[in-house]
Parts: sequence; C-alpha cells; structure tokens
Amino acid sequence: MTIAMLAALAYFLLPLLWLLIASTKSTQDLFNSFGLWFSDTPQLLTNIKETFTQDDGVFAHWLLNTMLYAVVSAVGAALLAAAGGYGFAKFRFRGDRAALNLVLGAVMVPTTALAIPTYLLFAKAGLVNTPWAIILPSLVNPFGLYLMRIHAQDAVPDSILEAARIDGAGEARIFFRIALRLLGPGLVTVLLFTLVATWNNYFLPLIMLNDPNLYPITVGLSSWAAQAQNGGAGASSDMLALVVTGSLISIVPLVVAFLMLQRYWQSGLATGGVKQ
Repeated sequence: MTIAMLAALAYFLLPLLWLLIASTKSTQDLFNSFGLWFSDTPQLLTNIKETFTQDDGVFAHWLLNTMLYAVVSAVGAALLAAAGGYGFAKFRFRGDRAALNLVLGAVMVPTTALAIPTYLLFAKAGLVNTPWAIILPSLVNPFGLYLMRIHAQDAVPDSILEAARIDGAGEARIFFRIALRLLGPGLVTVLLFTLVATWNNYFLPLIMLNDPNLYPITVGLSSWAAQAQNGGAGASSDMLALVVTGSLISIVPLVVAFLMLQRYWQSGLATGGVKQ
C-alpha cells in the first residue's frame, strides 16, 4: 500500500513540480536543460511580469474572465443542485422516479457531445460570443443534483421540516432558512466540482467565443501556444515560457480554493453515505 500511495503521489505531483520548475526558465532553457531541475539563470519573476504585460496585459483580463465564469457558474449550479436534490429527496410527486432516472441518464452524457447542439441553440438565441454562453450551460450539473439528493436524504431530518410546517413556515422559507444550512457541506462539494470543471473548460469556450477579450485562461493560453508554435503576429522569443508561466498562475486560485474549502468538501462526501 505504501508503494502504491507513493506511486500515486508521484503521478500527481511530478507534473506540478515540472510546471513550477519550467516557469523559472526561458524558452531556450526549456529545451536545453533537464526538465526536473532549475536552469543556471532562473527568471520566475521576469516570466510572471512578462506574462502580465504581454499583449497589453490581456492575461489579467483572461484571468478575470475565468474567475467570473467559474464563480458565477459554481454558485448558481450549487444552488440549483441543492434545490433539485432537496426536492427529489423530500417531496413525492407524479413522475418523480422517471425524472430522477432522467437525471441519472444525463450523468452519463459527456459534455463534449452536447457542445455543438448547445452552440446551435445559443446561436438561435443570439447568446454566442457572450459570457452567458459559458455560464448558462455550466449551471446544469446532473451529477451535482444527484449528489445533493443523496446528501439531503440524511442531512435534512423530516422531523425538522414537519416542525417548521407546524409553526407556519412556507416551503420556500423552510428551504432557504433551514434546509440550505443543513446542506452546506454538500453545497460546497458541488460548488468545488463545478468551479474546477468551469475553470478548466476548454472546448465550450473555444466554440462559443471568438472575441479574445472574452477568452478564459484555457483558450487564451492555447492561442499563445499556437502563436509560439507558428511564430504568428505578436509572438515573442519567450512566448512558450509565458504559456508555461501562465499555466502555473492559473492553478493557484484552484489550489487556494481547495485548501480553504477542503474540510467542507470532505464532510460533504461523507454525510449521507452512512445510515443513522
């Protein structure tokens, strides 16, 4: 088990170690020095400065776009999943089982298979090349809804709901004032999953956006990498080093988010998995 854990640790950490070391190198050093060790002239601060100043500071704009798309999508998807999961767990209505089976079936559909139909739908609605083209599809999270249903079954006792109804509380007030607080750990779990998925999303923004000012980091860095490979307009001799440095910067917010919300994430996965 120890050997297996060490192998898994190396599998996940070696790419991060390479990215950290590569971010300190120039493009020439990336090819002329050992990948897992620093060059003779580290230049991390220089690379960071050039990354934020390249193309009139467009990288910072991409970073803000990505934060906007990811945060709004994550909060919205978590709230919708909480409401849907709570409804499936605590209410009985005609067709509820069929609707739940439909959600489970949607979990199996890869998001890439829906990209082209989504583009055609948004093109008809006039939403292509707008932030809504990224945010609205990200609000739909079938796995998050199913996860919240499982979590709500045990996290929200029926006795509390009945007591609130006897006291005259409406269903909306019960959900927002009582159930939502009890669903907090699961809510953060769905929020983190959606945050990471939207932050790392590449294919959907690629087909939805054609304005560089609306690009997220994934598409923006890909355009820089294409310039570095083809030597296009705006490409500099250290463009590849800027792509690597930009990739390092882009993962920092995700690492911070996981470190801050890790305890909620762990408890969110455990709650509802064991019957009381």
